[in-house]
Amino acid sequence: MAQMNRNSRLALPLALTVLAAVLAGTATLLALLTPALAQQAAGGAMPPEVWTWGLLSAALATGLSSLAAGYAVAKLGTAAVGALAEKPDLFGRLLIFVGLAEGIAIYGLIISILILNRLA
Repeated sequence: MAQMNRNSRLALPLALTVLAAVLAGTATLLALLTPALAQQAAGGAMPPEVWTWGLLSAALATGLSSLAAGYAVAKLGTAAVGALAEKPDLFGRLLIFVGLAEGIAIYGLIISILILNRLA
């Protein structure tokens, strides 16, 4: 039982660390794609590898941030319902925490939109 509690405490920080690493990698890929995108704007054809990595990084940003947000909302929602059962006046404060967890998915979506705008 103690091992399960330890693992559940480490899971959320681990998921957020993975999300941060993916978003940093996506930003790095976007920075590396900029010369190829400038070549396309100058009239040259964009290499297919640029499209492949750009679409892959956009998909990873959206998918992994949505998974991390779902995990965070699941953990926070469970704790929020437990807290509301004991103190119903905490509803507003707990709703803010759940909304912050959902923001992770929105940030990933914004990153993927920025990547796709650079490719187009």
